[in-house]
Parts: sequence; structure tokens; C-alpha cells
Amino acid sequence: MNLHRRSALTSRVAAVAAFVGLMTSATIAADVSPWDDDLQSTARLIAAQAINEAGGRTFRAGVEIKLKPGWKTYWRYPGDSGVPPSLDFSGSQNLKTVTMLYPAPQRFPDGAGGSSIGYMGDVVFPLRVVAERAGAPVTLRLKMDYAVCEKLCVPAKANLELALNGGASAQDATLGAAEARVPKRAEIGAHGALSISAVRREQVAGKPRIVVDVTAPAGQAVTLFAEGPTAHWALPLPEPVAVTSRGAGAGSQRFAFALDGLPPGAAASGATLRLTAVAADSAIEVAFRLD
Repeated sequence: MNLHRRSALTSRVAAVAAFVGLMTSATIAADVSPWDDDLQSTARLIAAQAINEAGGRTFRAGVEIKLKPGWKTYWRYPGDSGVPPSLDFSGSQNLKTVTMLYPAPQRFPDGAGGSSIGYMGDVVFPLRVVAERAGAPVTLRLKMDYAVCEKLCVPAKANLELALNGGASAQDATLGAAEARVPKRAEIGAHGALSISAVRREQVAGKPRIVVDVTAPAGQAVTLFAEGPTAHWALPLPEPVAVTSRGAGAGSQRFAFALDGLPPGAAASGATLRLTAVAADSAIEVAFRLD
């Protein structure tokens, strides 16, 4: 092979390699948006393979937030202090509905004598997305306000955009792990390794409180969270209390919290509380109507 032909062949091989590299990069880029960095955190959108549910196609996506060591961000109910994330998808294209799911959170001191509820390190909030026009892709455009906290809390913002086509994705495992951490809906008294076996309202020293019995595998620590029917309710965090009932089985743990923090003018009777129990890699959520 003469030098001219060898040089031409080498150029063609290089061009093909560059094209393949660009195509590979484009495929990867379709699964994620660019990171939007803030001072103590960074955020992006990710996409995974779509699913068919409720007779239609649902796109799967997620909001991923990475936090610097020692920093935290918040659950939908932040506890004694903090700010839940606020998401604005109004600039999106072909978007009918989007539902944000929350992986099981943890409880941590807020630095002011109370406790907050949220996440540390890396968290992915799964999104369930339904298109306005079935069969067409969706472009998510998200303006997000959230808060991050170490000793002090500071606001953070992110502007993110990602086109969803529902195809196979390198983010399937990441999003699947986050979806698995979303508390499963359950009924009071339902059987399971983790369950809320009983809930009751009682009076202590003339003040109402809610008592919750949780069953978990022996030796597993349980954390319980309580939310009111709207974001305006600010219920106290449930605290462990001693189980004195002779009939309590192994792994039974009891929690109680004052029926306090109701919005002005709100009545407790008839309201439905949401209780979330977390133990190890399991989490459940039940509804309890106050009579």
C-alpha cells in the first residue's frame, strides 16, 4: 500500500471513530441533562425507560441532587425547620402531568434543638410523566428552588432541561434504586415485615395525642414521620415511647406525637393523616382518618 492510500485509509478510520464517539456521547447525553451547579450542591434531570401503566405510556425521569459532604436537603415535609423543594414545569413541551415521588427520608438534628427530615449525599426524586399527545416525546423544562443546610441553611436554584423519548437508558439502575426507596402504600393492620399495626387517638393530661404501633423485624430501628392533609399542617415528629402491652410481639415499637401544629381554623376531626415508617431498606405509608 503506497503512502497516499495509507494516509487516506487512516483518515477514514479516524473519521469513523470520531463519528462513533459523537454518536455514543449523544446517546449518553440523551439520558441526562447538564449539571446545574450551586455553591454547595448540583442538580440535573435523568431519564429511564418508559413503562405502560393505567392503559397508557408513562415516561420515567428523575431529579438528581448531589450535596457536598456535611450538607443536607429536605423532604416534602421538612420537620422543625427547612424548606421542601419547589418545582415549576410550566415551560415544558407536550407535558400533561408530572408527579414527583419522594424516597424514604431520614431524620437529623437541625442545629437549633429540633429535628429536620431529608437527605444527605446524593438523592434522586423519581418523576412520573404523562404526555399531552401520546406517542410524541416530552421536553421537561424545570425551574427548581430548594434549600441546603449544614450549620446554616441557604437557598439553591436549578434550571434544567431534558427531552424524554422513553427508550432504553444508562440511568435505569439509578432511577430504579430511587423508585425502590419510595414508601409503599399499605393499610393499617396489613401483614408485612414492616407494618403499622395500630393507630389511636387518646387524651393525656387533657391534651390529644396520636399513638402508633409499628412492627418491624427484631433489632431493626424504625423512624416514623407524620403529615397532615395539607402542607399548612406542622405536626410534631413522632417520638418512641415504651411498649407496655403484654400482647406486644417481638419487633413492636410504639411512637406518639401531640395533635398539635394545625393551621388556624382547622379541625382535627375528619382530617386524614399520612404516616410513613422507615426501617433499613423498607418503607411504608398509611393513611389514618381522625374521628
